[in-house]
This record gives sequence, C-alpha cells and structure tokens, in this order.
Amino acid sequence: MKSRFVREQKRYTQENLRNIFDCTSEKTVAIIKKMKEYGVLKAVKATDVQKDMSDLIDEDIEIIDVEIGENEFLYVFTFVGVITVSGCVLKCYPKYISNVAPKTELKQIIKVLERYNAKEQIIRMYNDNSESSAFNLLGVMIFLMHDYYENGAYTNTQDIIETNGSGEILWDKTINETFTYLSNNRPYYTELFTQKRINDDFDYFKRLHESIVSICSKELQDADLLDLFDILPVEVSDEELDDFGETDYILYRIQNELNLQFNTRKQLLLKTLYAYVAHSSTLADIDCFTMFGTNSFNLVWEKVCAEVLDNQLQTPLGSLQISLTNGYNPNDLLISLVEKPKWNGYKQDGSEFQKIAKETLIPDLVSIHKMNNLHQFIIFDAKYYNIQLEQGKELRGQPGIGDITKQYLYQLAYRKFVNDHGIQDVKNCFLMPTEQHSVIDKGYVNIEMLDALGLQNIQIRLLPAELMYSHYLANEKMDIGLLHL
Repeated sequence: MKSRFVREQKRYTQENLRNIFDCTSEKTVAIIKKMKEYGVLKAVKATDVQKDMSDLIDEDIEIIDVEIGENEFLYVFTFVGVITVSGCVLKCYPKYISNVAPKTELKQIIKVLERYNAKEQIIRMYNDNSESSAFNLLGVMIFLMHDYYENGAYTNTQDIIETNGSGEILWDKTINETFTYLSNNRPYYTELFTQKRINDDFDYFKRLHESIVSICSKELQDADLLDLFDILPVEVSDEELDDFGETDYILYRIQNELNLQFNTRKQLLLKTLYAYVAHSSTLADIDCFTMFGTNSFNLVWEKVCAEVLDNQLQTPLGSLQISLTNGYNPNDLLISLVEKPKWNGYKQDGSEFQKIAKETLIPDLVSIHKMNNLHQFIIFDAKYYNIQLEQGKELRGQPGIGDITKQYLYQLAYRKFVNDHGIQDVKNCFLMPTEQHSVIDKGYVNIEMLDALGLQNIQIRLLPAELMYSHYLANEKMDIGLLHL
C-alpha cells in the first residue's frame, strides 16, 4: 500500500492530490468526492489569499461538484490521524508541524487521540444489517491488536477426568466406579477420579481469533501502521479465514458462541470478530475507506491544556488553595460563579417576572495557584491557531474579536470573587501549540476601552506540543511558572 503524509489545513491542488494518490485523474476525483462525503476534505477558492492561509473558516468552504483537471479550487484536509482510501494510507498531521514527514510526532499524537477518547473511534461491532451502518475497519483492527496484547487469545476450557490427578476429587464417580477397601469400618480408595480444567488449544474460536489477529498484523505492517500505533507484530497463526468455512458458517458459529458466553470481554471480542468477518475487506481494497482520528483536533488541544495546566473550573470552592470568605458555599463549583443571563418579562398586571437562562459563558480553564507566596488567578483559553505575529509580516491566524472579548468578560465574571479573597495577581492568556521545544512569549492582545475598566491584557503563549502531550499521557501537571506570565 502507498503511504503518504499530509498536513492538516494545508491547501492542495488537484494535481498535488493526484501525485499523493499516485493514480489517474479520474480516480483522484473519485477519492476527493469520497473524502468530501466523510467530511475530512473541504474545497476553497484557489486565490492567493487562500494559499497563504493556515486556518479554515466556514465562510471559505465551497460546496462544489469536483471535475477532472479543474484548477479553480484548492483542497484542505480537516482531519488529524490516519485515513485509508482506495489502497492509500494518509497520515494526517496537525497544522502547526512544519516537518513534512513527522513520524515521531504523529506517533505521540496517535497515543493522545487514543487516550482522549477511545469512543471517538466509532466501531460498529454488532451484526447490524442496516445499509447506513458504518464499519471502521482500521478501528476494528487496532482494537483487536490492543485486546490481544492485553488479554491474549480467546480461550475455551475443557474438563478432563484423571486418575489420581491433582484436581478436584469426583467422589460420586470414585465411589461408584472403583474398588473400596474397608479397614476398621472405614472405606479406603486406591484410585481417585479427579477433574482438571484445561485450555482447549484446538478450540475453533481460539484458532479463529489467532488467525484474524495475525491477518490484521500483516495488513497493518504492509500499510506501515504498526509502528505508528506502537503495536508489535503478531504471528501466531498461518491459517486463513477460508480454513474456517464459508463466511455464513463462520458467522453462524460466532453467533452460537455469543449465546453461550456471559463474560463481557468475550462478548465484545466475539462481536468484533463477527463485524470483521461479516465485512471481510482489507485496507488495500479499492472501496475501503476507514479512519482513525478526529476532525476536531481543537477539542483535543483544549483537553490536553485543561489537564496539564490543572483546570479547576469543576473544583468545589472549599477545595481551592485559598481561605474561603463568608458568603460563598464551599460545595459550589468555581464554574458556578459565572453569571447566567437573566431574562425579564412582564405579567398581565404589568409587574415583572424573571427567567434565568441555563447556559452562559464557559472558560476553557481557570487555575488558582501560589506564586512567590501570592495567589495567582489565571484565565486560560486554549486556542488551536497558527498565529503569525511578526514584524514586517501581515497579521494572520489569530483568534477573532469574539474570542478576545470573551476573555475580558471571564475576568469580569470572576472580579468579585477575586476582590473578596484579596487576589491581586490576575492573568489572562491564550495558549497555542508549537513544534518548538520551549515556551514562547508571543506578545499580547488588548482593547483599550476594556483596559480602561482595569482588565488585564490577554497574553499569548506558544506551548511546546510534544511536552504538553508527554505530561498528558503521563497524567502529570506542568509548572505554570514556566509560562512567565
């Protein structure tokens, strides 16, 4: 299989994609259409402005029908992870990485995606005959490989009866079928029937499981994906699926085994094997389209920042590292201090009534910690942007006015709490990823009319993504002092 790296949000021409897929123009158009259907590829107008863009906004997206050889549009991948399409493996890496083949970086990002939410990888493992049901072959393969290394091969046991063995004594069988010697009116038995439970190495489902795992391992290796997913090869069987009977027979046997098993792991494994056999396709098939990753990597970045920088929004006030003053309920969460809109109306008699909205502004993360014996109240906003803020260059890739004003509003929302507790050091900060290996102070953004209210500038920090991911995967916190706010 062909294996290619592609960059999220980079603008590709149709000719670029034809070279990546290494196929005809007609097949390239068919692949583009399929990826657009799955929402991992978007089209934008081919303008000089678009060629220089590193982010994609909804207003730029064109709803078009793809034609062969057209140069009017550019194509943008909106996905981070792995896509297999028409026998080609696309390794989609995040937009902030400039390296054209970042295998090490993407390997770490795959682990982050797996931890972020395993349920994001939608695997239809049930025998759902609906034509609309999705089947994620790559997701199924990865699940089977991880499960095999964690739990081993599928096992069924056999009960065997031995003479004078080390297992449990079968007294009924021993009394009824062996000679008894009596001495002083006490029975003695020279032979005892015992029962031992052993794994059946020739069990149909054990062999089937080992065969499928070995096939998956070979396919992932051919697709250059084993190392990317940090999986060791498995070669425990040389049997093919045909050795186990026709597809309908295999599915029939699995269904019968499912009816007998009550172990949760065995049920999940059997359902996954059922799905694999029922679809019986390979990653190299011309019609195979499968994905492992996300087209919302901004949410992953937010989650990583929230965990690594100790988000305390869901922390009870009584658990914060401050002495809570009167008037605050220690069981209330920090997030609950953000005021909700109050809608006021009029009754028939002209008097007012009030309805409180259920939703309000929610910061990405807020952290309260001690710095030089003083409490610091920091309002962070994790922004998945490639900002260009350089002398002599055009400003681009920056958060919008809505993002800026919300940061000011968050500080207003917590102003009373901050003042009531004598917290004098308040900071506001945008957090963006970088492939560099140290924190970069990129500057700050401000609106003068809001500065006049005594609100803080919003500082900009580029955080080394590799370091952030390492902390996230190790479930460790990062020293906020490294940001030098």
